[in-house]
Amino acid sequence: MTDLLLLHTSPVHVPVFDALRDRNHPGAALRHLVVPALLDRARAEGPESVTSALRGLLAEAGTPVLVTCSTIGATAESLAPALGVPVLRVDRPMAAAAVRAGARIAVLAALESTLAPTRELLAEEAGERPVSIRTHLVAGAWDRFEAGDTAGYLARIVEAADSVTGADVIVLAQASMAEAADLATSPIPVLSSPAPGLAAGLALRSAARGVA
Repeated sequence: MTDLLLLHTSPVHVPVFDALRDRNHPGAALRHLVVPALLDRARAEGPESVTSALRGLLAEAGTPVLVTCSTIGATAESLAPALGVPVLRVDRPMAAAAVRAGARIAVLAALESTLAPTRELLAEEAGERPVSIRTHLVAGAWDRFEAGDTAGYLARIVEAADSVTGADVIVLAQASMAEAADLATSPIPVLSSPAPGLAAGLALRSAARGVA
């Protein structure tokens, strides 16, 4: 059986995706690779700075890869054709759903380095459809995340989501924000990336195995 390799930049994602697998895709074979240095460098020097490191990791993967870090996802996907390795950024299915949901899209992120890649992805998925994309950096959230204060991290994101007005859909730009989608009380739909991303990644794996 062909595994799906999940490339993470934080270990907190491992139990999240394992739980999604157990709930929605029992028996699916996942492998996890956690490389925090990729995000550290991308934040300091830009996503292009990790191209060489990503090329090496993807070339060695041997299986389809789901990249769960929104900051480096576009860089990873761009390397896939030359390497012959199927690569999917976890937020692409969410972005596709967002542009279908409406033209006014609000993006929430805890990391500034995530905003531009997410905006570009939404524009790419929109194609010729006119969309208005507003980005919001959730102040103080990433400090809570790095301190291991998950409850405080999610509370800040929920507060930000519930404060959004004038949007058709809210996008949570980072996989680590996913639980906030269930906690938010906003009447505006709130989308997160892990569940649709994993489903699409497993479909990619099946396609690589030649399974319809």
